[in-house]
Amino acid sequence: MVFDSERFDLQPYTGFDMSRYVRRTYCSWEDSGWESLLVQRFDHVPVAEDMRLPGVADLHLVLPLAGRAVMETRGEGRWNRHQWGPGRLELAVPGMPLQRRYRGDETMRSLQVHIPGTTVDSVAARLGGRAVDHEAMSASVAGGDPLLDELVRAVGNAGEQDDLYAESAAAFLAVHLLTRHARKPEPPNAGREDQRVRAAVTMMRDRLSEPLTVAEIAGEVHLSVYHFIRVFKEKTGQTPHRFLGGLRMEEARRLLRDTDLPIAAIAGRCGFATPSALSAAFLKHTGARPSEYRNS
Repeated sequence: MVFDSERFDLQPYTGFDMSRYVRRTYCSWEDSGWESLLVQRFDHVPVAEDMRLPGVADLHLVLPLAGRAVMETRGEGRWNRHQWGPGRLELAVPGMPLQRRYRGDETMRSLQVHIPGTTVDSVAARLGGRAVDHEAMSASVAGGDPLLDELVRAVGNAGEQDDLYAESAAAFLAVHLLTRHARKPEPPNAGREDQRVRAAVTMMRDRLSEPLTVAEIAGEVHLSVYHFIRVFKEKTGQTPHRFLGGLRMEEARRLLRDTDLPIAAIAGRCGFATPSALSAAFLKHTGARPSEYRNS
Protein backbone atom coordinates (compact mmCIF):
# COMPACT_ATOMS: atom_id res chain seq x y z
CA MET A 1 0.00 0.00 0.00
CA VAL A 2 2.92 2.38 0.63
CA PHE A 3 4.28 3.88 -2.59
CA ASP A 4 7.27 6.15 -2.94
CA SER A 5 5.37 9.21 -4.12
CA GLU A 6 5.37 12.85 -3.07
CA ARG A 7 1.82 13.24 -4.34
CA PHE A 8 0.08 10.76 -2.05
CA ASP A 9 0.00 10.72 1.74
CA LEU A 10 0.28 6.95 2.17
CA GLN A 11 3.09 6.74 4.73
CA PRO A 12 0.55 6.39 7.59
CA TYR A 13 -0.14 2.92 6.11
CA THR A 14 3.42 1.83 6.96
CA GLY A 15 3.09 -1.32 9.06
CA PHE A 16 -0.60 -1.81 8.19
CA ASP A 17 -1.12 -5.50 7.39
CA MET A 18 -3.44 -5.18 4.40
CA SER A 19 -3.43 -8.93 3.73
CA ARG A 20 -5.49 -9.54 6.89
CA TYR A 21 -8.46 -7.75 5.36
CA VAL A 22 -8.23 -7.54 1.56
CA ARG A 23 -6.65 -9.00 -1.54
CA ARG A 24 -5.74 -6.35 -4.10
CA THR A 25 -6.75 -7.31 -7.65
CA TYR A 26 -5.81 -4.08 -9.44
CA CYS A 27 -3.57 -1.10 -8.71
CA SER A 28 -3.29 1.79 -11.18
CA TRP A 29 0.12 2.69 -9.77
CA GLU A 30 1.60 -0.72 -10.58
CA ASP A 31 -0.64 -1.94 -13.41
CA SER A 32 -1.13 1.27 -15.43
CA GLY A 33 1.82 3.43 -14.41
CA TRP A 34 -0.36 6.25 -13.07
CA GLU A 35 1.20 8.80 -10.72
CA SER A 36 -1.61 11.40 -10.50
CA LEU A 37 -4.45 9.19 -9.27
CA LEU A 38 -4.41 5.98 -7.27
CA VAL A 39 -7.17 3.51 -8.18
CA GLN A 40 -7.38 0.08 -6.55
CA ARG A 41 -9.80 -2.84 -6.57
CA PHE A 42 -10.05 -5.21 -3.62
CA ASP A 43 -11.64 -8.48 -2.58
CA HIS A 44 -12.51 -8.30 1.13
CA VAL A 45 -12.52 -10.92 3.86
CA PRO A 46 -16.11 -11.45 5.03
CA VAL A 47 -15.44 -10.78 8.73
CA ALA A 48 -13.22 -8.21 10.45
CA GLU A 49 -13.24 -7.63 14.20
CA ASP A 50 -10.77 -4.78 14.69
CA MET A 51 -9.60 -3.06 11.51
CA ARG A 52 -7.75 0.19 12.26
CA LEU A 53 -7.36 2.47 9.26
CA PRO A 54 -4.94 5.42 9.51
CA GLY A 55 -5.93 8.96 8.59
CA VAL A 56 -4.37 10.33 5.39
CA ALA A 57 -4.44 13.77 3.76
CA ASP A 58 -5.70 12.47 0.39
CA LEU A 59 -9.38 12.31 -0.52
CA HIS A 60 -10.25 8.62 -0.36
CA LEU A 61 -13.42 7.41 -2.12
CA VAL A 62 -14.71 3.87 -1.58
CA LEU A 63 -17.34 2.33 -3.86
CA PRO A 64 -18.60 -1.15 -2.90
CA LEU A 65 -19.05 -3.26 -6.04
CA ALA A 66 -20.38 -6.55 -4.69
CA GLY A 67 -21.38 -8.22 -1.45
CA ARG A 68 -23.13 -6.89 1.63
CA ALA A 69 -22.15 -6.36 5.23
CA VAL A 70 -23.29 -4.76 8.45
CA MET A 71 -20.50 -2.23 8.99
CA GLU A 72 -19.69 -0.52 12.29
CA THR A 73 -17.33 2.45 12.19
CA ARG A 74 -15.86 4.67 14.87
CA GLY A 75 -13.82 7.81 14.28
CA GLU A 76 -13.54 10.29 17.14
CA GLY A 77 -16.74 9.30 18.93
CA ARG A 78 -19.16 6.41 19.26
CA TRP A 79 -19.70 3.45 16.96
CA ASN A 80 -21.99 4.06 13.98
CA ARG A 81 -23.68 1.22 12.12
CA HIS A 82 -24.64 1.19 8.46
CA GLN A 83 -25.24 -1.23 5.62
CA TRP A 84 -22.29 -1.71 3.25
CA GLY A 85 -23.42 -2.66 -0.23
CA PRO A 86 -23.08 -2.01 -3.98
CA GLY A 87 -23.41 1.62 -5.01
CA ARG A 88 -23.13 3.16 -1.53
CA LEU A 89 -20.24 5.54 -2.18
CA GLU A 90 -18.22 6.68 0.84
CA LEU A 91 -15.71 9.51 1.32
CA ALA A 92 -13.27 9.12 4.21
CA VAL A 93 -12.66 12.32 6.20
CA PRO A 94 -9.00 13.28 5.57
CA GLY A 95 -6.76 12.86 8.58
CA MET A 96 -9.30 10.95 10.64
CA PRO A 97 -8.21 7.43 11.69
CA LEU A 98 -11.05 4.91 11.68
CA GLN A 99 -11.75 1.72 13.56
CA ARG A 100 -14.03 -0.74 11.79
CA ARG A 101 -15.66 -4.09 12.40
CA TYR A 102 -18.10 -5.90 10.19
CA ARG A 103 -19.69 -9.17 9.17
CA GLY A 104 -20.45 -9.68 5.51
CA ASP A 105 -20.55 -12.33 2.82
CA GLU A 106 -17.92 -14.01 0.68
CA THR A 107 -18.43 -11.76 -2.36
CA MET A 108 -17.41 -8.38 -0.91
CA ARG A 109 -15.50 -6.31 -3.50
CA SER A 110 -14.73 -2.60 -3.69
CA LEU A 111 -13.23 0.06 -5.96
CA GLN A 112 -11.19 2.69 -4.12
CA VAL A 113 -9.81 5.99 -5.40
CA HIS A 114 -7.23 8.27 -3.76
CA ILE A 115 -7.13 11.88 -5.03
CA PRO A 116 -3.87 13.56 -3.93
CA GLY A 117 -4.31 16.32 -1.37
CA THR A 118 -2.05 18.53 -3.50
CA THR A 119 -4.51 18.23 -6.40
CA VAL A 120 -7.43 19.12 -4.14
CA ASP A 121 -5.54 22.12 -2.74
CA SER A 122 -4.68 23.34 -6.24
CA VAL A 123 -8.30 23.06 -7.40
CA ALA A 124 -9.56 24.76 -4.23
CA ALA A 125 -7.17 27.67 -4.85
CA ARG A 126 -8.48 28.09 -8.39
CA LEU A 127 -12.02 28.08 -7.02
CA GLY A 128 -11.24 31.06 -4.83
CA GLY A 129 -9.19 29.53 -2.03
CA ARG A 130 -12.19 28.05 -0.29
CA ALA A 131 -11.64 26.15 2.94
CA VAL A 132 -13.32 22.75 2.98
CA ASP A 133 -15.52 21.22 5.67
CA HIS A 134 -14.57 17.60 4.99
CA GLU A 135 -17.08 16.13 7.43
CA ALA A 136 -19.90 17.95 5.63
CA MET A 137 -18.48 16.82 2.28
CA SER A 138 -18.39 13.20 3.47
CA ALA A 139 -21.98 13.38 4.68
CA SER A 140 -23.06 14.95 1.38
CA VAL A 141 -21.39 12.19 -0.66
CA ALA A 142 -23.08 9.54 1.51
CA GLY A 143 -26.42 11.11 0.57
CA GLY A 144 -25.94 9.91 -3.00
CA ASP A 145 -24.53 11.28 -6.25
CA PRO A 146 -25.15 9.19 -9.40
CA LEU A 147 -22.67 11.24 -11.46
CA LEU A 148 -19.86 10.78 -8.91
CA ASP A 149 -20.67 7.08 -8.80
CA GLU A 150 -20.26 6.85 -12.58
CA LEU A 151 -17.06 8.92 -12.51
CA VAL A 152 -15.49 6.57 -9.98
CA ARG A 153 -16.56 3.53 -12.02
CA ALA A 154 -15.12 5.14 -15.16
CA VAL A 155 -11.65 5.70 -13.68
CA GLY A 156 -11.81 2.19 -12.24
CA ASN A 157 -12.27 0.75 -15.71
CA ALA A 158 -9.86 3.06 -17.56
CA GLY A 159 -7.16 0.39 -17.59
CA GLU A 160 -4.15 1.23 -19.71
CA GLN A 161 -4.82 4.93 -20.29
CA ASP A 162 -1.69 6.99 -19.67
CA ASP A 163 -1.11 9.39 -16.77
CA LEU A 164 -2.62 12.35 -18.65
CA TYR A 165 -5.97 10.60 -18.24
CA ALA A 166 -5.28 10.07 -14.54
CA GLU A 167 -4.24 13.69 -14.00
CA SER A 168 -7.33 15.01 -15.79
CA ALA A 169 -9.62 12.61 -13.91
CA ALA A 170 -8.12 13.60 -10.55
CA ALA A 171 -8.68 17.29 -11.30
CA PHE A 172 -12.26 16.72 -12.49
CA LEU A 173 -13.13 14.60 -9.46
CA ALA A 174 -11.71 17.32 -7.19
CA VAL A 175 -13.69 20.04 -8.99
CA HIS A 176 -16.90 18.00 -8.74
CA LEU A 177 -16.44 17.26 -5.04
CA LEU A 178 -15.60 20.87 -4.18
CA THR A 179 -18.42 22.43 -6.20
CA ARG A 180 -21.12 19.82 -5.56
CA HIS A 181 -20.42 18.60 -2.04
CA ALA A 182 -18.30 21.19 -0.21
CA ARG A 183 -19.48 24.13 1.79
CA LYS A 184 -17.52 26.87 3.46
CA PRO A 185 -17.12 26.47 7.22
CA GLU A 186 -17.74 29.32 9.61
CA PRO A 187 -15.04 32.03 9.50
CA PRO A 188 -12.23 30.93 11.84
CA ASN A 189 -10.73 32.86 14.70
CA ALA A 190 -7.26 33.40 13.21
CA GLY A 191 -5.59 34.33 16.48
CA ARG A 192 -6.87 31.29 18.31
CA GLU A 193 -5.88 29.00 15.43
CA ASP A 194 -2.34 30.44 15.47
CA GLN A 195 -2.10 29.62 19.17
CA ARG A 196 -3.30 26.06 18.59
CA VAL A 197 -0.83 25.43 15.80
CA ARG A 198 1.99 26.76 18.01
CA ALA A 199 0.79 24.50 20.83
CA ALA A 200 0.72 21.52 18.46
CA VAL A 201 4.29 22.21 17.28
CA THR A 202 5.45 22.51 20.90
CA MET A 203 3.80 19.17 21.70
CA MET A 204 5.53 17.54 18.73
CA ARG A 205 8.93 18.86 19.81
CA ASP A 206 8.42 17.84 23.44
CA ARG A 207 7.27 14.33 22.59
CA LEU A 208 9.44 13.39 19.61
CA SER A 209 10.31 10.04 21.16
CA GLU A 210 6.65 8.98 21.36
CA PRO A 211 4.55 7.39 18.59
CA LEU A 212 2.25 10.40 18.28
CA THR A 213 -0.83 10.26 16.06
CA VAL A 214 -2.54 13.21 14.39
CA ALA A 215 -5.66 12.41 16.42
CA GLU A 216 -3.73 12.72 19.69
CA ILE A 217 -2.25 16.08 18.71
CA ALA A 218 -5.61 17.40 17.50
CA GLY A 219 -7.23 16.32 20.77
CA GLU A 220 -4.54 18.10 22.78
CA VAL A 221 -5.32 21.42 21.07
CA HIS A 222 -9.10 20.83 21.17
CA LEU A 223 -9.76 20.57 17.44
CA SER A 224 -11.36 17.83 15.39
CA VAL A 225 -8.85 15.97 13.23
CA TYR A 226 -10.10 17.28 9.88
CA HIS A 227 -10.14 20.90 11.14
CA PHE A 228 -6.72 20.56 12.75
CA ILE A 229 -5.14 19.23 9.53
CA ARG A 230 -6.66 22.07 7.49
CA VAL A 231 -5.58 24.79 9.93
CA PHE A 232 -2.11 23.31 10.43
CA LYS A 233 -1.48 23.12 6.70
CA GLU A 234 -2.72 26.67 6.18
CA LYS A 235 -0.29 27.98 8.82
CA THR A 236 2.77 25.82 8.07
CA GLY A 237 2.38 24.70 4.46
CA GLN A 238 2.63 21.02 5.50
CA THR A 239 0.37 18.34 6.92
CA PRO A 240 0.97 17.55 10.61
CA HIS A 241 2.29 14.11 9.66
CA ARG A 242 4.94 15.52 7.34
CA PHE A 243 5.83 18.36 9.70
CA LEU A 244 6.40 15.87 12.52
CA GLY A 245 8.54 13.75 10.21
CA GLY A 246 10.64 16.81 9.44
CA LEU A 247 11.15 17.51 13.14
CA ARG A 248 12.24 13.91 13.67
CA MET A 249 14.78 14.18 10.85
CA GLU A 250 16.04 17.54 12.15
CA GLU A 251 16.66 16.07 15.59
CA ALA A 252 18.25 12.92 14.16
CA ARG A 253 20.69 15.03 12.14
CA ARG A 254 21.55 17.10 15.21
CA LEU A 255 22.21 14.04 17.36
CA LEU A 256 24.29 12.37 14.65
CA ARG A 257 26.31 15.54 14.17
CA ASP A 258 26.77 16.71 17.77
CA THR A 259 26.76 13.52 19.90
CA ASP A 260 28.31 10.07 20.01
CA LEU A 261 25.03 8.35 20.83
CA PRO A 262 24.52 4.95 19.16
CA ILE A 263 22.14 4.99 16.23
CA ALA A 264 19.74 2.73 18.16
CA ALA A 265 19.51 5.35 20.93
CA ILE A 266 18.99 8.14 18.40
CA ALA A 267 16.20 6.14 16.78
CA GLY A 268 14.40 5.89 20.12
CA ARG A 269 14.82 9.58 20.89
CA CYS A 270 13.40 10.53 17.51
CA GLY A 271 10.31 8.33 17.66
CA PHE A 272 11.43 5.40 15.52
CA ALA A 273 10.68 1.89 16.74
CA THR A 274 13.91 0.41 15.34
CA PRO A 275 17.23 1.61 13.95
CA SER A 276 16.23 0.22 10.55
CA ALA A 277 13.09 2.37 10.55
CA LEU A 278 15.24 5.43 11.24
CA SER A 279 17.70 4.39 8.54
CA ALA A 280 14.98 4.00 5.91
CA ALA A 281 13.37 7.36 6.73
CA PHE A 282 16.74 9.11 6.94
CA LEU A 283 17.83 7.72 3.57
CA LYS A 284 14.60 8.91 1.97
CA HIS A 285 14.88 12.43 3.40
CA THR A 286 18.62 13.04 3.05
CA GLY A 287 19.88 10.58 0.46
CA ALA A 288 22.32 9.06 2.97
CA ARG A 289 22.16 6.50 5.75
CA PRO A 290 22.67 7.71 9.34
CA SER A 291 26.16 6.15 9.55
CA GLU A 292 27.19 7.79 6.27
CA TYR A 293 25.86 11.16 7.43
CA ARG A 294 27.75 10.91 10.72
CA ASN A 295 31.02 9.94 9.02
CA SER A 296 30.75 12.79 6.53
